[in-house]
Amino acid sequence: MFSGKTEELIRRLIRAQIAKQNVAIFKPSSDNRYEEDYIVSHNQRKIKSIQVKNTDTIMNYCDKADVIGIDEAQFFDVSIVD
Repeated sequence: MFSGKTEELIRRLIRAQIAKQNVAIFKPSSDNRYEEDYIVSHNQRKIKSIQVKNTDTIMNYCDKADVIGIDEAQFFDVSIVD
């Protein structure tokens, strides 16, 4: 906690967007600490995201995305690593 993981994820995803890459950003629906449709760092830096309940939903976006960002991946089922 508080090591800057989400801040770094947001930084990298913004760089990918600036580079005109197609970016898909996800967070688990169980993460209700901040805004529903954003990944938010402790420093209040944020980026629009898609709130999903399971890994299958993420997989539906993979073909269209150049870069996929997943915040709090440990809250998804084990198939997230496949």
